Formats: sequence, C-alpha cells, structure tokens
Amino acid sequence: MTTTSAIQRQPTKLDYASPTQFKFQITKLPKVEYFCTAVNVPGIELGGIINQPTPLKDIPLPGEKLTYSDLTMTFLIDENLENYREIHGWMTGLGFPKDRNQYRTLVDAATDRFPTTGSGADLTDAGRVKYGAVPQGPVYSDATLNILTSKNTPNIEVRYSDVFPVSLSSLDFTQQALDIEYLTASATFRYKIYEFAVKGSATTTETTS
Repeated sequence: MTTTSAIQRQPTKLDYASPTQFKFQITKLPKVEYFCTAVNVPGIELGGIINQPTPLKDIPLPGEKLTYSDLTMTFLIDENLENYREIHGWMTGLGFPKDRNQYRTLVDAATDRFPTTGSGADLTDAGRVKYGAVPQGPVYSDATLNILTSKNTPNIEVRYSDVFPVSLSSLDFTQQALDIEYLTASATFRYKIYEFAVKGSATTTETTS
C-alpha cells in the first residue's frame, strides 16, 4: 500500500488566478496587443482513444495524438482601424485574393521576424526547392500570454509557436446605439503548439502528479 504525507500534498500557492491579470504579446501584431481585452488558453483533447475488449467490461486505453483548440482574442479598435488592418493585411497576404504578389509582399515585410531571416534564404524552406523558394517562416508569428500574480508581477508564460490567423470578425457600425460602445473585434488563430514556462525561463515546464 502506498502511503503519502498530507503535509507534502499541501498547495504552495493559495492565491487564485484572476481573469483580468494578464498581458498578451504577438510578434506580428504590436498594435493589436496594445488594445487586447480578452484572450484564452485553448483547451486540448487526447484523440485516438480505444477500448480493449475483455470478457467483462471493455478497458479504455489512452490515445496518442493531441488536438488543440483555437486561440481566440478580442481587442478594441482604434479610430484609424490600424490594429484591425494589421490582421486583415496578414490574412490578405495568406489568401492573396487579387494577386500572388500579395503573398510575396507578406513574406518580404516579415523577413526580420521569427523564425527565419531573409526572404531569399532557400535552405530554410521546408521543401528545399533549389530555385524560387520562399521560406514559410515569415507568414507565422510567435505569441506569449503572460499570466500575472495577485501583485501584478509576471509569473507564468504560455508560449504559442507558429501562430497564424484563420478568421476576423466584422465591424458593425450603427446610428441606433443608445450609448457609445466602442467597436471591438475578435480574431481566431491556429498554431503548432503551446507550452507553459516560468517567466524568463529558456525552457518550458510540465507539471504532473
């Protein structure tokens, strides 16, 4: 029989997490992050779960592939629509609705951003195409959600890798508003993975019990 110490199982932090104490940073969207009012830590789901047949009750076995929910963000709109146009331009470059050069413009504008430098660095392209290769790195961005303590000091970081937008909400203007409610928009992002880390740490941490 396994014995445990009740003292060793006590929590070390008794303060609760506050939903208002956070700071969100996304490399390609400096104007958006300044006006950010809400963001989430996406849920995860373990897929591929199977049931092992037995003469009695089937035994569930854990799967081996995680599915990450979308990263969503809400932000206030500035009067020049600059932060809205940041995401709009990013998505326009990814979709290039009028001309393929719109995609090239997106890549060239982000050659100084993570994770690659130089739009002509052919060897960094995933396909290793010899001629005319364009690195995929500049179309992505990194993002970090800083979770603050009860004293508003940085505590835990949620680090998102290879973020890109997949949807941007509409802006609804109306003359029938009874009071001024400043415009907000929401954006949805996909990403490769997110990890937790202690503020300032070069490595991520996972907690299991």
